[in-house]
Amino acid sequence: MARRKRRGEPVHGWLVLDKPYDMTSTAALGTVKRLFNAAKAGHGGTLDPLATGVLPIAFGEATKTVQYVMEGEKAYRFTVRWGEERDTDDAEGEVTATSEKRPTREEIEAVIPDFVGEISQLPPKFSAIKVRGERAYDLARDGEEVELKPRLVLIHDLRLVDMPDENTAVFEAETGKGAYVRALARDMGRELGCLGHIAALTRTRVGPFRMEDAISLEKLEELRHKDAGREALREVLLPVETALDDIPALAVDRNQATRIVRGQQVILRGGDAPVNEETVLATWKGKPVALCTVEAGILKPRRVFNLS
Repeated sequence: MARRKRRGEPVHGWLVLDKPYDMTSTAALGTVKRLFNAAKAGHGGTLDPLATGVLPIAFGEATKTVQYVMEGEKAYRFTVRWGEERDTDDAEGEVTATSEKRPTREEIEAVIPDFVGEISQLPPKFSAIKVRGERAYDLARDGEEVELKPRLVLIHDLRLVDMPDENTAVFEAETGKGAYVRALARDMGRELGCLGHIAALTRTRVGPFRMEDAISLEKLEELRHKDAGREALREVLLPVETALDDIPALAVDRNQATRIVRGQQVILRGGDAPVNEETVLATWKGKPVALCTVEAGILKPRRVFNLS
């Protein structure tokens, strides 16, 4: 049987999308993929429908680097509304408990240290975590009981930045992989004895991708309808290797690059050559060739980039 021809054009690189409110990450990805008429695309970390901000989208060969973005640090700005706990831990859900208590600035700042560093966190039952092969949020929406286990997550920083009124507080946080801001809001509310949920959430950074680099769907639509729409869109893409900023680069020559692309190992020579390295980015003339390991002075390709 003949292989089905993949629809779309070969597009490679990263787009930093400013995801709009009330849109799923999957829907945002589909819209962007259509605008670029891209054959292959994926995103670097789900955002809730009610969240806005940085949603990195990988095209083509950049999809091979998504895992490095997923493992990167993330930054958020979020508003907590006190007095109500909801089943989704955000404003979308049903109210499950209420409280008349409202915390003071001093009380909030006193509990913040309890939520910084490595902490145990129970993920929201409306989350993308898989349970019995299904997404937890799908099971929860179907009315099934979802049992998730607490896990250790890393909160690098948590700051109270504003208190617009007695019912709301605005925070900024920097987190590691797997941390849920909705769970932070819920747990702070419980410790303060006032209960709470997320009223607004914006992700401002994912790994090397920042809000300053983000572009809206409206702007992309505008570029798409220009005379040189395809070229205008591709000008906003970041290079494939943007996601690999923290990985050491190793320049190789043309012959070595040819061997690596074929999946062959390369013996490294010279006093500056690494002997052992878990991950390096082999480059030729500044362009990524492959993600490799170095074992006993031998360069071994793991993920080859086909960018020629």
